[in-house]
Amino acid sequence: MFDIGFWELVLIAIIGLVVLGPERLPVAIRNVSRWVGAAKRMAGSVRDELEQELKLKELQDNLHKAEQAGMKDLSPELQESVETLRQRAADVQRPYAASPSSHHQDDGDDAPSTDKR
Repeated sequence: MFDIGFWELVLIAIIGLVVLGPERLPVAIRNVSRWVGAAKRMAGSVRDELEQELKLKELQDNLHKAEQAGMKDLSPELQESVETLRQRAADVQRPYAASPSSHHQDDGDDAPSTDKR
């Protein structure tokens, strides 16, 4: 990513030592390494999300091809994609249909409870 050699790092370390001093230099190095780690984690999560979106787009394209073919005489890859897409759609719908909070039971009292003990 960065084309920094050994001597450039030595020069940066010497300048950091002179500017920050020996007390604050380790703290500054730790902070910079935390920022770099956070940036790497963020880049990794963005990459993972993009890969998931690309897979989803591929599944949608395969489903569209299958619909155009009338779901007959599908290649094994298309049939597998259709089944995977159906399973994922069912998985997405299942938590919402089964959640107890989605079925609100009305006890006839619209006012919030103000029980103070």
